[in-house]
Amino acid sequence: MNKEATKNQRMESIVSLAKRRGFIYQGSEVYGGLSGTWDYGPLGIALKRNIMNLWWKMFVEDREDMYGVDAAIIMNPKVWIASGHVATFADPLVEDLVTKQRFRADHIIKDAGFSADGLTFADMDNLIKDKSIKSPSGNQLSEVRTFNMMFKTSVGPVEDESSVSYLRPETAGGIFTNFKNVVDSFYPDLPFGIAQQGKAFRNEISPRDFIFRCREFEQMEIEYFVDPKNWEENYEKWRVQIHKWLEEGLGLDSEMVHELEVPEVDRAFYSKRTIDFEYDYPTGRDEIAGFAYRTDYDLSAHQKASGKSMEYSVKGTNEKFIPHVIEPSFGVERAVMAVLAQAYTEDEINGEKRVVMKFPKHLAPVKYAVSPLLKNRPELVQKAREVFELLKKSFGAVMWDDNGNIGKRYRRQDEIGTPHCVVIDFETLENDTVTIRDRDTTEQKRVKISDLTLVD
Repeated sequence: MNKEATKNQRMESIVSLAKRRGFIYQGSEVYGGLSGTWDYGPLGIALKRNIMNLWWKMFVEDREDMYGVDAAIIMNPKVWIASGHVATFADPLVEDLVTKQRFRADHIIKDAGFSADGLTFADMDNLIKDKSIKSPSGNQLSEVRTFNMMFKTSVGPVEDESSVSYLRPETAGGIFTNFKNVVDSFYPDLPFGIAQQGKAFRNEISPRDFIFRCREFEQMEIEYFVDPKNWEENYEKWRVQIHKWLEEGLGLDSEMVHELEVPEVDRAFYSKRTIDFEYDYPTGRDEIAGFAYRTDYDLSAHQKASGKSMEYSVKGTNEKFIPHVIEPSFGVERAVMAVLAQAYTEDEINGEKRVVMKFPKHLAPVKYAVSPLLKNRPELVQKAREVFELLKKSFGAVMWDDNGNIGKRYRRQDEIGTPHCVVIDFETLENDTVTIRDRDTTEQKRVKISDLTLVD
């Protein structure tokens, strides 16, 4: 089996496990699904929240220079006009002239074995023609044209041009429009940041690669406001922090995390420096986080459009200026997909093959699974319930599992990624010890119930 086939098979196995074990389901599946939408099941939402809560703790709660906001999803459309999204937030669109299916031109070019990096829409059009690139169905493609990805909606009882608004395509807009509010309320010293987590929406032409590219997704973004004289120093500090998040927070293999220094020709016009942090997904190396020095473009644009000053007054001086911005931006779904891919393991223990999700323990959706050795023995069940409730109070993410024999329970918990399985047996009734099994090694040992909460 070639390398590409092996990657595809691995991705299919992860998607299958994600559905079977209640991590991620296709959106609206009972009605045939809706492309680019995904629903999180009980274990998926637990994993997702663990990731988001850890990010919030690391980048907001554990810092003195960060302020959180939660801005509205639907905003005054002038926000997106000022930011440039209405005019420029577009992807290159091509259409199969026979089937009428639509695709992103850069994806079609990449799938044909060419690079679209740095190409304008006109360049892509010329490349498709020169190389006779066809659609996935083998048909001729239309000319490349722009497609604005923002979802339009109407606000109020009458649908006309005056009621047009948009679902936000990113969370950063709400941060910039609240910059003045945060400064007026808290008057923080520079540098400081404003952070937000929340839903964003993009009408992707061709959603693909499981949850990697969706039409509805969540972002975790920071706009870090700095004196332009100090942007390089702060940029380097944040670069280190992003590595710490990816490798320690998410538990990703450092050899699978890469920095791509984006050349000027591929950067947004307002960006003076951009690094794309990439991860080796089963589907190929792709972006997991973006990191840009956006200068003063955003605040200046909103100052001009709104007529409200976005200047910062330096305490104890007469100095005023519009701060510059460093932006670390993270996609939640891409983080979840990376964690799933990193955790997915096929190994063999004592001659028995198994699938195990080796999540970092701090991210595992279930921390302990508690079982009575036999579910038809009331004394074992009662004692097991006591242990379950004890652990539940301490860890919250604890599962009761008495379905099938012990071996089947272990296999199920391995696929869920539960670090520890606790079994209450007849010896427990005699000396208050239990059997605890380690997910990664499958080793078992006896531990006193009173010491369970100390087990790493």
